[in-house]
Amino acid sequence: MELLAPVGRIENVRFAFFYGADAIYLGGRDFSLRANAKNFSLDEIKEAVTIAHGLGKKVYVAVNIVFHDEDFPNLEDYLKILDSIGVDAIIASDITVVSLVKALNLKFEVHLSTQASVLNSDAARFWQNLGVKRIVLAREASREDIKQIKDDTGLDLEVFIHGAMCTSFSGKCVLSNYMTNRDANRGGCAQICRWNFEINEKPDLTITPKDLNMVPFIEDMINLGVTSFKIEGRMRSIYYIATVILVYRRLIDKIKAKTLTEKEATYYLNILNRCANRDSTPQFYDKLPGVNEQYFAGRDEVSNKDFLGLVLEYDEKTNLIKMEQRNYFKVGDVVQFFGPNTETFEMTVTELYDEEKRPITVARHPQMIVYMRVIRKVNYLDMMRVKIFDLIK
Repeated sequence: MELLAPVGRIENVRFAFFYGADAIYLGGRDFSLRANAKNFSLDEIKEAVTIAHGLGKKVYVAVNIVFHDEDFPNLEDYLKILDSIGVDAIIASDITVVSLVKALNLKFEVHLSTQASVLNSDAARFWQNLGVKRIVLAREASREDIKQIKDDTGLDLEVFIHGAMCTSFSGKCVLSNYMTNRDANRGGCAQICRWNFEINEKPDLTITPKDLNMVPFIEDMINLGVTSFKIEGRMRSIYYIATVILVYRRLIDKIKAKTLTEKEATYYLNILNRCANRDSTPQFYDKLPGVNEQYFAGRDEVSNKDFLGLVLEYDEKTNLIKMEQRNYFKVGDVVQFFGPNTETFEMTVTELYDEEKRPITVARHPQMIVYMRVIRKVNYLDMMRVKIFDLIK
């Protein structure tokens, strides 16, 4: 059972693994579908592979644009370099890329991108016969689709369990091309589906789906034989990656241990919804989406400032921590600490010091170094956030 995290920059790699990912996927600076992300140089991909393999984990590289003729001259060399670096798989959607990997006899696996929109066994078998080892199913896949494809092909199946949805079938939308001349299938999506459209002189219509989350159906998908649970979000922050990965890590582990309670599942769902500032739902898994799975009449997506600080050091003798501040907080605020090896706890900020350990009452400067006293041990790279929900007792 694999938990697969998105990373959009090299600094996110360690956070993804530290917070519970078994594998990561990323894009290089060529042939990847997130043109607006910083993406990875070849040296950074090599560094990510070194980090991952040192932890016994994996790296998958997206090579999943829709290719035009001008893209092919450098493709063979690029694939050979990825192979020499030791990436575990590439994620591809173009039949030429899949065929070229086989012709070059490269060692990494080929995973078929969700951009290929596979929803049936015949399509899965077609790609399987070309050498594809894993299918990243279309986000529109239902439970019945997943079960049928798994039963008929035995292929490894990767399923999105959290993140943004496409208003069209993934990989088939041309709204961005038409409205802005930015090609959605080559990394330039302008997210037209999130625009407000004017109806009767009122800008009150949207056509965007709510985000995907599969919290209610994780156990069912485990039983179906899904190989990999995939999180969307290569352009997301370290706070988002850490929060979402940790929630699903704990959820999966509790399901496998048969200790998950309904109260815990609701708590995890609330955390996930708060983290992205958008409502989320299972979408296509158990039924066709309807009015409750869409935003039709506008929505609020104000970025929250929940992420307050990143723990850099902890002194066991004094209970003082050194922390990099990320958002405004002050003495008297109720905060929560969380991390992969820390049981989430809350406390009131009673003491706060600047980098020179002089008393202050407010941390107001982005990424300033502060010291504060905590009531329990915390660990390196734990995070501090505002109190957003009562903890489970």
